[in-house]
Amino acid sequence: MSEPPGATIAASEAPPAADEPSKPFAAQRVLPLRRPGRWIATAVVLVLAVQFVHGLVTNPFYQWDRFGYWFLRPTILDGLVITLQVTAYSAVLGLLGGIVLALARLSKSPVLRAVSWTYVWALRSIPLIVVLLFLYNFSALYKTLSVGVPFGPAFFSFDESKLATDMVVAVIGLSLNEAAYAAEVVRGGILSVDQGQHEAAAALGLPKGYQFRKIVFPQALRSITPNYVNQLIGLIKSTSLVFYVSLLDLFGSAQSMGSTYPGDIVPLLLVVTVWYLILTSIVSVVQFYVERYYARGATRTLPPTPLQKLRTGLTDLRARIRREAAV
Repeated sequence: MSEPPGATIAASEAPPAADEPSKPFAAQRVLPLRRPGRWIATAVVLVLAVQFVHGLVTNPFYQWDRFGYWFLRPTILDGLVITLQVTAYSAVLGLLGGIVLALARLSKSPVLRAVSWTYVWALRSIPLIVVLLFLYNFSALYKTLSVGVPFGPAFFSFDESKLATDMVVAVIGLSLNEAAYAAEVVRGGILSVDQGQHEAAAALGLPKGYQFRKIVFPQALRSITPNYVNQLIGLIKSTSLVFYVSLLDLFGSAQSMGSTYPGDIVPLLLVVTVWYLILTSIVSVVQFYVERYYARGATRTLPPTPLQKLRTGLTDLRARIRREAAV
């Protein structure tokens, strides 16, 4: 019996039986979406960056040989040590003062709230250089300072001019200014803690001090740390103003050497710039690891470290090279 026309074609196009294994499809390479705008922007940025670096290296105006001469000179290093001392003292005192002011601002006492708000308002409104100059000339207003009963007898008094050295004036001025900004950072961090945490701690009958130290403040540090490190970076740069109260910090030492050697002003400014870049970079690295530490329990996966990012990038690069070689 003859088959009807087209039967052979229909049989070849029929789907395979259930017991017959299907043939795998041919592997196809997935090409990424082309983004010419991104490549053009990248090329422009690279050209500009190379031109900037080339001009920075080849321009004789920068006097890189004099930069190398001054970079590790004892005068510069002595100023660097003073900058680090002023920054460390002011950071610690400013943070402690900020915590006290923040707690006073959150207190139920209207007097404490008013005093804290007034302090923060005043110190954030007055330029830091004005605060430093006022403290530097404080002995002209008050020859002696005394502690005692208001409008009554003094228990003891001391000569302000003997205690207010240049270092003390610089640290006090920077600490007072830093405390005003740190108070708002700490207050914002405390307010960021979920209200249920406060209620749960109160329901357990825990003392207020214990609640703050063990429950509220550790959680608030997740918000406080990045914001206060930004303040710390600003504090490092603000130490350059202590030169105006006769304290030879890093900037003051370079300024003094620039007056003695006028031809080396630009190299000395470059020395100061590089040292400030190094200091702020170190603080930024510390900030990353502190934030990573306090992120435990708040995120599913911790952010990768720079070394982990480098390893991942190298692994992806090798895999890409293998894929391209296999094609």
